[in-house]
Amino acid sequence: MMHYLQLSSRICMPSCISSQSKTIWTSSTSGNEMRVGHCTKVSRSVNMENLQNEYLFPEIFMREFVHTQKYPHARLIRLGVGNTTEPIPDIITSSMAEHAHALSTVQGYRGYGAEQGHMELRRAIAEKFYNNMGIEGDEVFVSDGAQCDISRLQMLLGSNVTVAVQDPSFPAYIDSTVIAGRAGRFQEETGKYKNIVYLNCSPQNNFFPDLSTASRADIIFFCSPNNPTGSAASQQQLKQLVEFAKANGSIIVYDSSYAAYISDDSPRSIYEIPGAREVAIEVSSFSKFAGFTGVRLGWTVVPDELLYANGFPVIKDYNRIVCTCFNGASNIAQAGGLACLSAEGYQAITTVVDYYKENAKIIVDTFRSLGLKVYGGKNAPYIWVHFPGLSSWDVFNEILEKTDIVTIPGKGFGPGGEEYIRVGAFAHRESILEASKRLKTLF
Repeated sequence: MMHYLQLSSRICMPSCISSQSKTIWTSSTSGNEMRVGHCTKVSRSVNMENLQNEYLFPEIFMREFVHTQKYPHARLIRLGVGNTTEPIPDIITSSMAEHAHALSTVQGYRGYGAEQGHMELRRAIAEKFYNNMGIEGDEVFVSDGAQCDISRLQMLLGSNVTVAVQDPSFPAYIDSTVIAGRAGRFQEETGKYKNIVYLNCSPQNNFFPDLSTASRADIIFFCSPNNPTGSAASQQQLKQLVEFAKANGSIIVYDSSYAAYISDDSPRSIYEIPGAREVAIEVSSFSKFAGFTGVRLGWTVVPDELLYANGFPVIKDYNRIVCTCFNGASNIAQAGGLACLSAEGYQAITTVVDYYKENAKIIVDTFRSLGLKVYGGKNAPYIWVHFPGLSSWDVFNEILEKTDIVTIPGKGFGPGGEEYIRVGAFAHRESILEASKRLKTLF
């Protein structure tokens, strides 16, 4: 398999340099495939070369594939990549189907919509998720998902800003920072990029960084409930974060994609914190709470009060980015999103969220019964399991090899994830129960 790369090593492959009609082959340590044939005179982006190996989740899919080739009769249980499994409630799909069918009629046909999203949906998002927080519909930008918005925000913020991330954290924050040219060189000895500020989040500090010792950064990516640890920041912790951003003149990019899974009084939005409108952008998604992983729908909130150093409103630049780089979310997906936010639709999707939360409880109980330290699972669909002294990739490989269960190695989320694996709750109940049996047999 040409793309099957060991993440712990870098592979030397040949690269070509064209010289008139001749192709010259040299050695490369980039760990990327080089092909025989005509080479252009266009240099590869140094930022792309600075990325380490493959993006985490395609790498997991590749290892799944290799395993199924080796064991063609294996009954694989996928608790790795966070892909929802339960059907979208009929009230929502019916709305999408009706909208799609209307496109075949003169009366119902619609072409391009507003790049920012249909105002009815924008207002519904503001009312449903930001009631009494001062967020208006025209501050909500509907999109094709939170991950796409993260890259649009990277484009918005320019190449000279400094970036801080939680460690461990969702890999898109780091990889998109590398692609934008802000990360500096990768340091093999630490597993970190030189110019990124890594905010340690571990059980020792209740998964919230010590901001009194943290270095200043222009942009702070912060996810709560956190992917991968499953921890949700408290009201007091987020108050500290907002105060830290204000004191340092920073902008928080707050990812609330898993807010629907919060079971306690942890804030579901950064805008529950006084003053956050002046320092924070929030990205979120329909993927994990409405099962829209394949439908693709999300949103970003940019408050009017958020200003650059020169006083220019950030929302105006973000609107320009959206209008330049995006033609708007699918009309059909937006019809589904609006149905999700109706009283009946929201009740239906809450039932599905509760199903995944019960799955998470079963997984948590399984690992705890084996004497392992387990975190998350209460406020998020992810369980963070500690294997002291062991390589997370070794644990991943052993579980896959001996139980046919796919997890995610913690190191894929940053150096702070070593010794951990992330286990997802997105699966049918019978698969969760079977996984529990297999894990108990293994350990």
